[in-house]
Amino acid sequence: MPGVLKSLSSSHLKYVSLGVLVLQTTSLVLTMRYSRTLQSEGLVYLASSAVVSAELLKIAACIVLVFRDLSFSVHSLNQVLKEEIFNSPLIMLKLAVPSGIYTLQNNLLYVALSNLDAATYQVTYQLKILTTALFSVSMLGKRLGVYQWLSLVILMMGIVLVQWPVEGMSKTSQKDLSASSQLTGLLAVLLACFSSGFAGVYFEKILKDSKQSIWVRNIQLGLFGLIFGLVGVFLFDRSKVLEMGFFQGYNNLTWTVVTLQALGGLIIAAVIKYADNILKGFATSISIILSTLISYFLLKDFSPTSVFFIGAMLVIAATFLYGFEGSSAICSRKE
Repeated sequence: MPGVLKSLSSSHLKYVSLGVLVLQTTSLVLTMRYSRTLQSEGLVYLASSAVVSAELLKIAACIVLVFRDLSFSVHSLNQVLKEEIFNSPLIMLKLAVPSGIYTLQNNLLYVALSNLDAATYQVTYQLKILTTALFSVSMLGKRLGVYQWLSLVILMMGIVLVQWPVEGMSKTSQKDLSASSQLTGLLAVLLACFSSGFAGVYFEKILKDSKQSIWVRNIQLGLFGLIFGLVGVFLFDRSKVLEMGFFQGYNNLTWTVVTLQALGGLIIAAVIKYADNILKGFATSISIILSTLISYFLLKDFSPTSVFFIGAMLVIAATFLYGFEGSSAICSRKE
């Protein structure tokens, strides 16, 4: 009986974590898109300040999680933070690299969603599967199976079709998204994919050589992210902050975007712990479909074409195929 209850509990956590991932991914993309381009009232908040706010919230959440893991001992928490932050300069310097890249990536996502509709962004951003795979092969020495390489080819074909120019674009799309803004959004998303792939693999390499919890490592990343984020505010939005304040344009929707972005990494960590690649791919696919439907029916800033539909189906299929072989390989090694 205890074994059955444990199995049910594990299964329950698996699907709960995936459900939360679908909700977080879809909600973040749509709220970010709406808050940056479609919201009609008041000032538009500064993307650079939102990135800093998200880092602060992420650090706070990770400190709470470490505190819980240490049985709510203030002394143990102080000791861990002191040892890992102030007495580990080498580790901190190593983490400065992915932290700086993640900060750049977070800013790029705001640029991308300011210039692309949510559905196109969601599909194109799956290119990070390709960049992560290539960096894993080159930096970690991982080997990909035949079906995984095939899935990457299908993924590329799907993304090319999604971005393929079509003469019969909707009037709404032509009005809201000029060719130059679409190019800006595409370049931002491509750069974000490469930065995501490199930073993710680099961070994985550090985690494999570390005995510390992922929450502690996220605190370290967050501290550097906070510093890099403030530098970004100073370089790009200093005059605006001095004139209108750091939190200009903030409202309930802005704080929702900040919260969703801060919790994204923590949710993915839970999915990695409780789920597998196939179900994660399933969650990604549901998120793409939901983003497309909501963009079309509610936000009304997107009208899918047959070419986009074919491309999106190829991307979803590639996501499943890549995750399926990865999970099969893991199962084989366990057996």
